[in-house]
Amino acid sequence: MSQKTSLRALLAAAVAANLFVAPDGALSQAAQTLDMSKLEPTFKEDFDSLSVSPWGPNTRWIAHTPWNGDFGDARFADPQIGIFPFTIKDGILRIEARRNADGKWESGLLASVDPQGRGFSQQYGYFEIRAKLPGGPGTWPAFWIGSVTDKNAPASVEIDPLEFYGHSPAAYQIGVRVWRNPDDPKEPPGYVASDGSRWFTHPEAVQVPPNSLTDDFNTYGVKVDPEWIIFYLNRKEVYRAKTPKEHTRPLHVLLNLALGSGWPIDKTPNPSYMYIDYVHVYRIIGNQ
Repeated sequence: MSQKTSLRALLAAAVAANLFVAPDGALSQAAQTLDMSKLEPTFKEDFDSLSVSPWGPNTRWIAHTPWNGDFGDARFADPQIGIFPFTIKDGILRIEARRNADGKWESGLLASVDPQGRGFSQQYGYFEIRAKLPGGPGTWPAFWIGSVTDKNAPASVEIDPLEFYGHSPAAYQIGVRVWRNPDDPKEPPGYVASDGSRWFTHPEAVQVPPNSLTDDFNTYGVKVDPEWIIFYLNRKEVYRAKTPKEHTRPLHVLLNLALGSGWPIDKTPNPSYMYIDYVHVYRIIGNQ
């Protein structure tokens, strides 16, 4: 069994036993429940309405990544408010992926800052989403946070509290990635991904009961402080990693329903839906 496979097996056992796995793969103490009394809200999106435009300014969300680096096998569409790809009913946002009249896939993404960095961002704190995920092969929903763009910075950080692949309904992925400025010759240690980024902590699979993420809503969160990045499922700790030294700037929020990620989409359900109850962010007001 490979080292990575062994770590994933340990992580699965840890989750089942209400334990968490430390960065070195060792089982640790009983999983900690997040203490919400030590947090103060700084950003609350409850989707009673939706303020979004393709690129801003003056909307709470934009519908593309701020660096214009859209990805996956479904184009992120400019929003038609209340029609596609975003609709709201009873305080729940629905992101839809579907084939258009030309047979090409389109879907939706929300980012909390625009290309000039205007909007919501925060360097440390707790970031959480409550969502029900789409099943089926080819679906690739995610909730992630990343450094506000600075072309002069040597690196940026991406933290993934949730990546889900619909063909694998008994797990989801978490991870921390350091993106190097291609003009900076220094290379950090760690796994080199095919896209040229560096994984500070390898993407890990959090094992869950099959279909539990697609049948019902769950919360996915991450707490970031100067020392630790701690991942939570339903406010129970599942994994932690040391905060990389490259984390020096505020983090903005992204959520999306993408397709593909190297997996075939010929059998992806048309349409597919991701449902989001809320996105909340908090600052830390005490030690936990």
